[in-house]
Formats: sequence, C-alpha cells, structure tokens
Amino acid sequence: MAEQYFLGTETSERFPLWTRANVGEVFPDPVAMSSFDFAFLNADGIRMAELGWRDAYVRLGAFSEDEFDPDRPVILGVFGGYAYLNASIMRVFGERAPGLSAADIDAQFFGVQPGIPDYEPHPDDASPEAEARIGATFGWALTTDGLPDVLADEEKVDALRASRPEFGAMADGELLGWAERVLDESFRHLFSQHLFVTLLATLPAGIITEVSTALGRPQDALKLLAGLGDVESAAPSMAMWELGRKAAASATLTREFEAGLDNLNGRLRALVGDDVAAFNTAFDEFLYAYGCRGPNEWETRCPTWETEPDLALAAIDRMRLSPESAAPTGNQSRMATERERIGAEMFEMLAADPEAQGQFGAALGSAGVFMPGRERTKTNCIKLIHEVRMAYLEFGRRMVERGVFPEKTSYGMVTFAEGHRLLADPTGWREVIEERKAVFDEASQLQEPFVVFGEAPPLSAWPRRDAVEFELLGVGESIQGMPGCPGVAQGRARVVLDSHDPTDFDPGDVLVAPLTDPSWTPLFVPASGIVVDVGAPLSHAIIVSRELGVPCVVSATDATRRIPDGALVEVNGETGQVTILEV
Repeated sequence: MAEQYFLGTETSERFPLWTRANVGEVFPDPVAMSSFDFAFLNADGIRMAELGWRDAYVRLGAFSEDEFDPDRPVILGVFGGYAYLNASIMRVFGERAPGLSAADIDAQFFGVQPGIPDYEPHPDDASPEAEARIGATFGWALTTDGLPDVLADEEKVDALRASRPEFGAMADGELLGWAERVLDESFRHLFSQHLFVTLLATLPAGIITEVSTALGRPQDALKLLAGLGDVESAAPSMAMWELGRKAAASATLTREFEAGLDNLNGRLRALVGDDVAAFNTAFDEFLYAYGCRGPNEWETRCPTWETEPDLALAAIDRMRLSPESAAPTGNQSRMATERERIGAEMFEMLAADPEAQGQFGAALGSAGVFMPGRERTKTNCIKLIHEVRMAYLEFGRRMVERGVFPEKTSYGMVTFAEGHRLLADPTGWREVIEERKAVFDEASQLQEPFVVFGEAPPLSAWPRRDAVEFELLGVGESIQGMPGCPGVAQGRARVVLDSHDPTDFDPGDVLVAPLTDPSWTPLFVPASGIVVDVGAPLSHAIIVSRELGVPCVVSATDATRRIPDGALVEVNGETGQVTILEV
C-alpha cells in the first residue's frame, strides 16, 4: 500500500504527543473523506471539529486563540487515515488548571494504558493568566444548577428533525447544499459545547475522587458518580427494554424473533394482530426518537437504527431473552439510592472542615449537571449529523442508479467540492471511488499505534491486525484495567468485536468489547459485566455502565485478544481486575 494515505494532517513540534484515546471511540475506523473534509481540513484550511475544540479551550480560559497554529490543525490530527487527539494540549490544560496537573489529566485520559511518554514541561506551559481564567470557569461550574444553553441546542436539533425536508423532491445540488449548510451553521457550535461540558465534567469527578481517597473510602468515588439519571446514551436502552418486554409477552412476536434476524423489520411489518401493531407503533416511535444512534455514528456513511432497523431489533432480541430482574430502571434506582446515602455520610464526615465540605457538596451537585450534560451535548451532535446522513443517502441512492457510485454510501469517499464536480461531469468518478475504498479497506486492516510522539510512523511500519499474536490468559490469571462501575460479576466471556451482530451474546454473559459507543449500550442491559480494551473515567462505557448499574472495567488492554471467548470470568468493577475462573 502507498506510504501516503489519501488524507492526513501534519504533526506539531510544539505539541508532540498524539493519542487514539477517546477519539478512538468516535472514529474507530479510518476517517472517510467527507468527514475529514468537514471536520478536519480542506482546501480552505482547518475545519469544524478542530475549530470547535479551540473554541472550547478558549471559552474555558485554558488558551488564547493566538496560541494555536492558524494554518493547520493542532488538536485533531489524522495519521494513516486514523483520527488522533493531541494529548500534549490536554496536559497543558492540566498544568494550567487550579488543583490539576498533567499527571491528573493522564489518569483521566489514558487510564492504565501502557507506553505513554512522560510529561516534559515546556516554558510556555505555565500561564498565571490562564490559571485565573480557568479558576473563574471552575467556580461557575461548581455553582450552576443546569445547562440551559445545552437544552436550547437540543430543542434546535429536535426541530431540525421535525422539519426534515422531503429529500426525494430536492435536486441533486440542493441535497449537497442543504447538507453543507446544516453542518456549517451548527456543527462547530454543537461540537464546542460538547467539548466544553466534557472538559468541565472532569472537575467534579476529580474532587469526588480526591475527597473519597482522603477519607479512606476511595472505592466510594465510583458509587458517588453512578445513578445520576438523565443520561442520554442510556435512554435508548430503557426504551429497548420495554420493546423487549412486548416481544417476550407475545407468542406471535416471539415466534418471529426466534425465526432469525434477517429482514426481521420487514417481516414484522407484514404481520397482523393487535400485539404486533402495538409493537410496530412503539418501534416507530423509538426509531423517531433514537434512530440517529448506531455503530460509528459520527460517520455519515455508517448505518444507524433508522437506516437499518434490524440493528436495533438485534439488540431488542437480546433484551427479550433477559429476565425481568435485569430491568435497567431497577438498577438505576438502586445506584441512585446508594449514591445519595454515601454522599450524605461523607458530607457529614467533613463537618469539621466547612470549606472542604462545601466543595464536596458542590462537586456532588456539579457531577449531576455535567456528566449527564456530556452525553446530552454528544447526542445533539449526533442528531445533527444524522439529518445530514439522510440527505446524503438520497444523493447516494441517485448516484448508484446512474452508475456513478458503486454503493449508496460512496459519498463518504468524496469531498464536498468533489461532490459538486462529479455532478457536472461524472466521468471516471466510479473508478476513483473504488480505488479510494480499496485503500480505506486496507488501512482498516492495520493496527494503528495508540500513541504518536513526534512524527507518525509510515504505514509500512504498521502491522496487520491479524498478524499481531497474543497469548490467551489461563485459569487463575488476570488482566488489570481501570475500575468503571462498582460491583463484582461472574459470567461467560463473550468477545464481541462488532455491535452489528450480538446474536452470540446471551443474558448473563460478560461483554468483552474493543470499545463502546451508544450502539453497544443495549448490550449492557443483559450483560452481567462489561470489559473494554480502552477507556478512561469519562469514557462512554463508564458513564453508561454506572447509569445502568453493571460492573465495568475499562482500559483492560488487549482484553478482546487475551480473554478466551466462552471462559468463565470474574469482573471486579471496584479493583479493575478481570480473572479467568474456568476455560
């Protein structure tokens, strides 16, 4: 394969450390050209995702605009087709933020991932001015009782969905223009909101962890961040649970689910009966509310529950088989009660130090604002992207009919400008797209480095994923990760590499996954425990597992390759240890 992938950015001498941490959950695969064009870089310069990051840091007070390179991305990079996030800038934020450090950021960001280069101070890292600005923002974050601007954003993206145009009636150029306008008008703002809230969510989590440790109750920090309620990424699971109950209660629906998942949505639509009609109506309401979710949902070329309803039905099928005791609302209520009890106990323990007591109480309240807020701001972004996806799918369908695209999602392999050019002259574009897709597919088979320090290694130095050998763990052996959600669970390990097909995953199994996004969340409900290769304290897997009350371990490096599929394992969500009990 050619050394130079067909898209990419440069590294940064000032900020040399890049990582797949966190961004690997957003873009697990190589970045398609259309996403690269609107999010990272195009002929006009740096684009919306990079600018959103900069806006968030400036709003936070951590940086001034003139500290960023005006001509190239320095926060979000793409090397070998894969998206990377600049960890050096995160460390500078840690050094400048009152009460934090680069080491604290590493702990929040990397978890216990090995091979992370040590922090090396730069003369420009320290900034009393930035420290004062961040301190003022932190003060606001610990005293605000809500995020009304985030709720206003939610109303706007919901209104966009409600007023979705009749794309089939629009001209080709109108479809492209509509999608580009929606992204240009809103994505930078929504993404900046998401990052601003995400960065501030580290503050209450850090205070709660520090106080819990000082009081000799470090394990209770996890419980104080669980059962917060109003977590957007967990909401689809609650709705899917109810749909699973409807399916389990109906002999007709049960028979159809047990016949297999192939074209299940179409088969259900062809059935008659009050129970079937009620299910289909409820499922339509679910698709309207949550149809934007799906695997790799930040990429417009990837499927969602609305575009491929059978993906959602596959998850509902797993819940259909779960016992009533697995109801997520019960676990959430239990975690919330425990959180309130422990919080009150620890608050009283701090009575002799009113300042510490006040800060702890403020952190408890702030966690309930910013951790759910993080998921809500992310959902706002996803809702916007989904509306653009629906316009592009209509465009792609037309291009397939004319023989310009090999498949309707081939729009992912062209930039905005190229989309307009191929409308003017479609000659030769099919061959170009097929060639790009071949390079994309080949890059998808390579194991990208978790961190890049300085210059990114050439693609020729990246091993193929299937060529990397790992020794399976034996009975009595353990893998150490980071505690995610408290509790201890035992079950059969099911290594699931793709949320598209969870049919081998049964209720009570331990889900072992490479990473998770909201498309994985429905599998959390029937699971007895969760183990994830990567992740950190504010990763998706932790926030949702705490909401659903499922013991979870993240940052369990190479768990999907070292834990034997089908082995009986114990997941300790308080110590972060996963132990093989039986093979």
